[in-house]
Amino acid sequence: MSIAAALPSGDCDRSVCGQAHEKSAGGDIGMRASASLVAISLFTVAAFPTGVRGEVMAFGETVPQVIDRPSPEVASPDPSPIRLDIDSLIERMTLAEKIGQLVQRMGGRSKALNSRLGPDELEKVRRGEVGSYLHVAGAAPLRELQRVAVEESRLGIPLLFAMDVVHGYRTIFPVPLAMSASWDPQVMEDHARIAARESAAAGLHWTFAPMVDVARDPRWGRIVEGAGEDAYLGSRMAEAQVRGFQGSDLGAADTIMAGTKHFGAYGAAEGGRDYAGAEVGMRTMQEVYLAPFRAAAEAGTASYMTAFNALDGVPTTGNEALLRTMLRDQWGWEGLLLSDWRAVEELLAHGVAGTRSDAAGLALRASVDMDMVADVYAADLAAAIATDPALLPMLDQAVRRILTVKRDLGLFDDPYKYHDTQREAAVMLSADHRAAARASAERSIVLLKNEGNVLPLARDAGRIALIGALADDALSQLGSWRARGQAEDVVTLRAALEAAHPDVRYVPGADSRSDDPSGIAAAVAAARQSDIIVAALGEDFDWSGEARSRSSLDLPGRQRELLAALAATGKPLVVVLMGGRPLAIPEVDAQADAVLATWLLGVEAGPAIVNTLFGDNNPGGRLTASFPRSVGQVPANYDHLPSGRPADPDIAKDTARYMDQPITPLYAFGHGLSYTTAGYGPIALSGKSIAAAGGTVTVTVPVTNTGILAGDEVVQLYMRDPVASVSRPVQQLRGFARIRLEPGESRSVSFTLTAAQFALWSAAGEWQVEPGEIELMVGSASNDIRARTTVTITGSAPGTIAPAAIPTVVAVR
Repeated sequence: MSIAAALPSGDCDRSVCGQAHEKSAGGDIGMRASASLVAISLFTVAAFPTGVRGEVMAFGETVPQVIDRPSPEVASPDPSPIRLDIDSLIERMTLAEKIGQLVQRMGGRSKALNSRLGPDELEKVRRGEVGSYLHVAGAAPLRELQRVAVEESRLGIPLLFAMDVVHGYRTIFPVPLAMSASWDPQVMEDHARIAARESAAAGLHWTFAPMVDVARDPRWGRIVEGAGEDAYLGSRMAEAQVRGFQGSDLGAADTIMAGTKHFGAYGAAEGGRDYAGAEVGMRTMQEVYLAPFRAAAEAGTASYMTAFNALDGVPTTGNEALLRTMLRDQWGWEGLLLSDWRAVEELLAHGVAGTRSDAAGLALRASVDMDMVADVYAADLAAAIATDPALLPMLDQAVRRILTVKRDLGLFDDPYKYHDTQREAAVMLSADHRAAARASAERSIVLLKNEGNVLPLARDAGRIALIGALADDALSQLGSWRARGQAEDVVTLRAALEAAHPDVRYVPGADSRSDDPSGIAAAVAAARQSDIIVAALGEDFDWSGEARSRSSLDLPGRQRELLAALAATGKPLVVVLMGGRPLAIPEVDAQADAVLATWLLGVEAGPAIVNTLFGDNNPGGRLTASFPRSVGQVPANYDHLPSGRPADPDIAKDTARYMDQPITPLYAFGHGLSYTTAGYGPIALSGKSIAAAGGTVTVTVPVTNTGILAGDEVVQLYMRDPVASVSRPVQQLRGFARIRLEPGESRSVSFTLTAAQFALWSAAGEWQVEPGEIELMVGSASNDIRARTTVTITGSAPGTIAPAAIPTVVAVR
């Protein structure tokens, strides 16, 4: 059986997986059964047993070996973890072996994992020419691949196995933009924890997630992978996912290394065109785009991936000032830095490298440790080093960082701990994991409109016409990064609604991929014979994701015609809006009685939506990216600068607005309704002033459920610095709390802010806390402020890090 064979589900056969891993009393060292090719002198073993020290010849070198023969008079102590002497290992490595550690190769394709792992590929592993593989999975086949690395290569250095596990491995959760709409970092942490548990059981060590790019242009297809437009909320979601993937012990067998991406300003691509350059001022770069990356660093992310695009004309993968100087030297981060797919090679297309060896030198100088699949390091880095020997110590630094994460993952202690086939079979799509996916899906749904309290539906609602191809599209609910998710695992809206309600008539009507209107008539006929219409409209999975930018934000296909025809029946109309981005849908807002944004919700999409339609789940999600009225209104982010002529609704005034549209987005950042209502009391401050140097202030507000149903309220704290040395945004989020309230129940929510959270990136290029008045606002959305107050900063002081990267302490009583 080859490694590329179908992924097994049974126990590993010795004939497939190779000989059992040799264990000395000092720990699992990963030696060959016949002769060790690992230099035992590279490891110091705590309290290793009395034994016989022998010599083994390895490629002409005399290598000390501990032979496991404890004296009969002395009992062997328990095995202890080995401590790798990385510097000694690097000294023993040839130039080719060092470069090999910097090489990540494809073990297969995203739809054909392990398919490239043939004899030629295994020879590269034996020669030490590969440090990592992506597009691989499966406990048994990856154990065999790892065995080749640790038992048949000269130095026995283990491989790193990686995959894009973005919102689930086998149990697929909602897409990240949807989970961010929960305004609940625990949702993000839970998905990452479960994704780590499943993917680690399948032999993986590393995911290329979380994606923490701030995205303010919904035309950009990869907005689906992040947390929307805000740096503060994005920072909280970033750190939560890092915690979830990596846990408290990166060396545990059920954790994986986070690969936070895409370092730089990938989300600021011009015109929302994927891979396009970003022209971003340094203040916006520091305060907005880099903040979630800093939060991930503070949370301990073990790796970053560079952005594809150029920042101010400098491609990120070759940007020494951004990566080596700022990320490494100034931030003090020493993890593994990976290029994106072929991004080192693409330095030629960017026009900053004339040859592949030039590209290799640029990337290494920028401190990019690993080259994803382009083989530029593999084929051309040696030539670059020969031309410029100053690259050699940089190579050693990169190798050291790669070996360090392999050590931290415990791969030198036990390279096979990720390859337990029984554990793999047990954890995949377990009942607990499905339950967590459903809970996350329910918390991610946003009620955008509910005129006349059409929702929730009564259990005796009569006949329901379920219209729209998306209602029965299982594949789309998995999103564009589905890892090992399968369409047959998904419960669709149609399946769930037909199971929950006795009288449902389903008609596709129109598809987001087709311009064929022939199904509209049947949909209208079904609607006329029904008591209520539930229309699933929006985008299928392939409208969003990488290389899925759109020039239009309208409903694609003939869905607008379908909507108009359904509305013309006069029946109550509920739109279930699916997709991976904010859309410009004024016609939906105008014609539908109720609108639920359900995104792409994963394997439990259908039950989550049906529970919300019937009120078993009271929607509490809020938007993390504004919905514009039209594509021409983009960007419509809430935290814009005021300008010298702030936008005014009076069209007769010359202000910063479009003359043919209102000045507000269709649905603002933070917007979301509920089946209940909430009232806010006045703000109480712990003090009216705060010292710039180390001061704190606590903002407390009472919130009451004034409705008749239990529900969630997302309490949002915003600030504004009205007079500063540079123009400041009209609002900036600085805290939030999602709280559960029974009817009539009141709770107090307190936010404790430090002075550093009011800092700005000054004209001098440093963080600065300036004196003066700060406006504080608490409300249910950025455009629904319920209480205001001010606090005064006394004195001035240097700031620390991006204010949005600093978490606010929240207490609920």
